[in-house]
Formats: sequence, structure tokens, C-alpha cells
Amino acid sequence: MLKSRVGYSINPDDIVTGLETAKKSLKGLNDVKINFLYTSTNNDIKKVIKGIREVTDTPIIGCTSSSGVIIPDGYLTNENGFAAMLSLNDFNMNVGVACHEAGKDPRAVGRKVAISAVQAAGSSRAPAYFYMVASPKEEEDYLMGIQDVIGRVPMFGGSAADNNVDGDWKIICNEEVISDGVAVAFFYTDNEIITKYTGLYNETNNIGLITEVKDKRTLVTIDEVSALKKYAHWINENPSNLKGKDLLMTSVTRPLGIKDPLGNLTVIRHPMYGNDMGTRTVTDDTITLGNNVIPKTAIIQLEATEDELASAPLTVLKDLKKEIYTDPAAYILIHDAARMMIIKDKIEEITKQIVKEARGIPFIMPFTFGEYGYDEHSANICGGLMLSFTAIGKN
Repeated sequence: MLKSRVGYSINPDDIVTGLETAKKSLKGLNDVKINFLYTSTNNDIKKVIKGIREVTDTPIIGCTSSSGVIIPDGYLTNENGFAAMLSLNDFNMNVGVACHEAGKDPRAVGRKVAISAVQAAGSSRAPAYFYMVASPKEEEDYLMGIQDVIGRVPMFGGSAADNNVDGDWKIICNEEVISDGVAVAFFYTDNEIITKYTGLYNETNNIGLITEVKDKRTLVTIDEVSALKKYAHWINENPSNLKGKDLLMTSVTRPLGIKDPLGNLTVIRHPMYGNDMGTRTVTDDTITLGNNVIPKTAIIQLEATEDELASAPLTVLKDLKKEIYTDPAAYILIHDAARMMIIKDKIEEITKQIVKEARGIPFIMPFTFGEYGYDEHSANICGGLMLSFTAIGKN
């Protein structure tokens, strides 16, 4: 039977932070198979890991979380650093953890990390489920490489984040701390694992055809009109107010989305930067997105109020609980960081709601720059401004 526990610390000494976190998360657990670790960008993470290693040599995976993390004891944040860790204990579970730094061919990197994770688990077959964490850059390519090796195994996860989109994010994998790359945890288990993956945005009637894309993530034109001008028209804004990083937070309540082929899932494409090419052509004003898009597909303008964003975590957790048949032993609740920034003044109330709804089940909620998952019969997909909430059953 699976057991779990959460530990944390805000001690100013990073080694002590790791030591205190591990002692709390491992208390009463004697067969830990995986530790999900989330820290601040202000921590010396290698020292945190050193402290953890004074307590346990079991696998560690995770990343930096934007501004804080929600755990059963509340919203954990500290300007000098924080660490929180969820440990899973189960005699019958086996987990293989592996990572790889970015390279010239991200799909090949994905294949390598998948093979390494299978080997780390001492297995020769595909896992039942997997977790992925990557830098916010080439997530789709890593995923394709992983699936080249193991097939369409269901997944959950999210991209590493920092506090101000400065590129200070880190991926954590055992003793490794990397800025650019990917890490995975492959689960070999009969335990039920269920993910609820959604943005809970409302669809508008603003729909267009993607007619030009550059380098997978630069949306050049919609309906052969410059993407930024089209988007600005949809949301009734002046394109000049959406240049550079000004687009990033403006678009949180009014993002773009694409539907999976079955129509079960609308995956969010977060407009990140408004680009002025300066050539005075139809393609002058482009949008850099947080994830890939392809030409000749429809894209939809979505919307949600701040109150709707604030109520979404509780709604999704309730929906997740309805979908797991066995008693849950742990929740890993991956929440987008930009959404959190918009509703940060409501974070204490959101925390109270989640703690109450979890009903004593250990959980951890980091804030990421991208989220991964699936819904019903959709394929595994990477998106942004989404919630990837996962429940792991006791047996």
C-alpha cells in the first residue's frame, strides 16, 4: 500500500534546508521510491540536495517553482529560499529517474533519457505512467523522443519556472541540477494514477486559421493577417500595447487555444511576447507562444476572469477525486505560474480550499511555466496556463 508524506523548510542554510525537508518527508516511511522536490531559484540547490542525501539516497526529481509552493501546512514562500518535497513509499512500486541536458537534437535527447530511465528502474519494458520536467523551450520534442522509446504511456508534469521569466529556472534530478534539458520519472506500478489536465477557460467566437508559423512557436499570421494585430482586434486592444513582455500578463485572462483532434481537450497556447519585425509587411507583428503550433489548424481566443482562475484549482481537484476509483494516497497538483501571478492576492484563500478538499491526503502544488498531460482519449500534450493535477492511489 502506497504511503506519502510532505516535508519542507525555509532555513537560511541550504544544507540544513535539505536536511530538515528530508527528515519531515521521510518520517515513518521505510521504502521510499521517489521524492518530488521543488525549491526556490534563490536556493543553492546542490547544497539542498547535499542535505537531503544526509538522510536518504532514494531518487529525487523536480524543479524550481515560481515564488512558492502550496503544501498541507499552507502556502510556503520565502525571499531567501524554500524547499518542499513529497515522498512516495510503496514496496511494490519501482521508479526509474533519469535526466539529460539539452542538445542539438531534442528528440534524440528524449530517446536517450527514456532509455536511461528504463535502465535506472532495472526494467526492459515501458512504464505504466511517467512524469516529465523540462526547461520551457523544447518540451514537445523531448516528449516525442520519449514516446519513440516507450509508446503512448500516460504522463503528467510541468516545466521549470522562476519568479520573473528571467531564465533562472532549474531542473532537479538526483544529484544533477541543470538549466536546460529534461528529466523523467518512470513509474512501474499497479497503483492507479489519474491526471486531470485542463485550463478551464471559456471559448469565445474569435476563431481563425493559422496561416504562417516560424520555428514552431512564433505565430506569424492568422487568416493571413499579422497575428498580433488579429489578436489585438479580438481582445479590443491596441497592438502597440502588446509589444514585448507587455503581452505576457495581459494574455493570461485572454489566451489562445487549440483543440485536440477528438475535441475533448482545448490546449492553451500562451501568448508570451509581441514581436515587431520592423519591415512594414503583413507579417510585421508576430506572437511568440509558449508552445508549438502548426499551420492550417484553427486557433481560438479564450477567456477567464480572475475569479474563475482563482476557483479553478478547487474545481479541478474535485473533478480529479471523482475520477480515481481507489483511495488516493497523494496528489501532485501542478499549477501554471502566470495564472498564479494574476491571482496572487487570493493565494491564501485558494490554499485553504485545497487543504480542506485534500482531506488530509499529502499533496504538493508547484507553480510551473508549462504543464503536461492528457484528457480522456487524447494524446499526451504540452501546454501553458493549465492545471495538471494527478492523484496516485493507495493500491
